Amino acid sequence: MKLLIDENLPKRLKLDFLDYEIYTVSDKKWNGCKNEELLKLMIDENFKVLLTFDKNLQFQQNFLTYPISVLILNAQDNSYLTIKLLVPEIKKVLDKTMPIGPIEISLK
Repeated sequence: MKLLIDENLPKRLKLDFLDYEIYTVSDKKWNGCKNEELLKLMIDENFKVLLTFDKNLQFQQNFLTYPISVLILNAQDNSYLTIKLLVPEIKKVLDKTMPIGPIEISLK
């Protein structure tokens, strides 16, 4: 499964998902792309999942247009040490059949 880590998340989060084909926005040189443009680029390159800290994305885009899953990470901040706590839950979600559109992941 091909995953993309948004630029609002730490790049080293990539190291926690070595079982996946995973890239950062920087790896793809897509820094600064608007959400709509980023989602189109993802579709063009067959990405299936976007990991993001952008809680507004789910309200700004029509996901019937973009057949990808967006994992919205909900934590008190987007530091690596905080986001790393969400990794087990992210992996549980990735192991299931995911619906298209936003899926919020929070600490339980």
